[in-house]
Amino acid sequence: MPASITLSDLSWSTPDGRPLFSHLNLSFGPERVGLVGRNGVGKTTLLKLISAELSPLSGTVSVSGTLDVLRQSVQVGPDETIADLFGARDALDLLARAERGEATADELSSADWMLEARMAEALARANLDADAETPLATLSGGQRTRAGLAALIFAEPDFLILDEPTNNLDRDGRRAVIDLLAGWRSGAIIVSHDRELLDTVDAIVEMTTLGATRYGGNWSRYRERKALELAAVEHDLADAEKRVAEVNRTAQETVERKARRDSVGKKKAARGDMPRIVAGGLKRQAENTSGENARLAERRRTQAMEEAAAAREKIEILQPLSVRLPPTGLPASRVVLRIDNVTAGYAPENPVLRDLSFEITGPERIAVTGPNGSGKTTLLSLVTGALQPFEGSVRVMVKTAMLDQSVSLLDSAQSIRDNFKRLNPQADENACRAALARFMFRADAALQIVGTLSGGQMLRAGLACVLGGPEPPSLLILDEPTNHLDIDSIAAVEAGLRAYDGALLVVSHDEVFLSEIGITRRLELGLRSPESPSAPRSSPG
Repeated sequence: MPASITLSDLSWSTPDGRPLFSHLNLSFGPERVGLVGRNGVGKTTLLKLISAELSPLSGTVSVSGTLDVLRQSVQVGPDETIADLFGARDALDLLARAERGEATADELSSADWMLEARMAEALARANLDADAETPLATLSGGQRTRAGLAALIFAEPDFLILDEPTNNLDRDGRRAVIDLLAGWRSGAIIVSHDRELLDTVDAIVEMTTLGATRYGGNWSRYRERKALELAAVEHDLADAEKRVAEVNRTAQETVERKARRDSVGKKKAARGDMPRIVAGGLKRQAENTSGENARLAERRRTQAMEEAAAAREKIEILQPLSVRLPPTGLPASRVVLRIDNVTAGYAPENPVLRDLSFEITGPERIAVTGPNGSGKTTLLSLVTGALQPFEGSVRVMVKTAMLDQSVSLLDSAQSIRDNFKRLNPQADENACRAALARFMFRADAALQIVGTLSGGQMLRAGLACVLGGPEPPSLLILDEPTNHLDIDSIAAVEAGLRAYDGALLVVSHDEVFLSEIGITRRLELGLRSPESPSAPRSSPG
């Protein structure tokens, strides 16, 4: 019998009683399924219900086959090794005893002589240069994620459960996850905002506040279907608005006809052409007919307006954000940033960057890439002035702004509106509201306190406050802006950056994001060592 996961009439609510989903019915077979939706809609909760970390309030989860989960972060003891992560410590000890001639005949009969080779193959597939004895505590977060991937490859479960597996990974780590999923032939359920990874799946399940909808095919196919849905809803809106106009026109024509008839009737009555009793009867009949026509017209108008409102609401959900921003006025020949022969880091005897030189001219869009630990964050700290070089010079010639993952330039205790006014003191109230509306913070939404926003809303608010003012900065610096955002939020950020005409300096491992914002050049930093610190390599975007 093929392995399967079946969710029947599943419901779950948050501890404060807010329902995340109700009466959910889904099934998964030996396929790779991407689970997408806005942050807070319940994707991670659903994975925990499937893996039995949580129990449903109602409904059932039925799992046929084996299931393994990749943890986003794992606390490890100082003595734990990769062998412990693989659950292979005892089996490796047995092989070691066998090699020393200390194993019994019964033990030798149960020894897995291919164990070390299979472990090495799994680590190689995860692109991790380590062995069974490598202590987990010595691995970086990204390396530990790759070790977890290798353990999944080694275990060969019927289902993989992956929650944002590429977060905080460098390019090699992301590639290892993407390659694993591309070649995986059993079941997998993946919560991710990584569109490159989602292009390897067989189906997309979209979770919304209304439930879950399955779309056959990968991410690109899903986006095509959503574009068709948007076109259909736009057609529905046009039809609904046409019906509203038609109902209003018909009602007006009815009122005008009645007025003409009433005028004729009054004239006849005034001339005495019609007996009073007949005139009264006709008047009552006209009034009854008029009242019925008015009620019918109102019902039709209400229905047409409700249909139009529903179509507009769907369009707001489906339609990507489109932003128009004030120009920066940055000339194409203006030198924005110049770094000359910089050596920098946090200890003079062990610099992170050495002899680094490059410059940004005009509205270039530079991606800073490289493995974790190669000096990307150090470079941004130099540009923002948070770190001073040991040698060389850093010159920033234009107004700049920095958006880090926590959007620390915003005051979390203030509203979005008040943050905008603080960062753009020359903007009046109308300019402030118009700028925030361009980033979908309309009316009362602009009064939300920043500390209550989701990660995606906060980054969008940061972009609105920085780029929406009358004098946006000519250089915008971004540090891993897409980490922990849902896909709708990433699309909104991309729209804002595409509309920006200044220079960009971006640290990101998200290749789709870099492509969408029009990167023109890359500064690739290499892994450093005490003998050979990071050195840059520039290449076209």
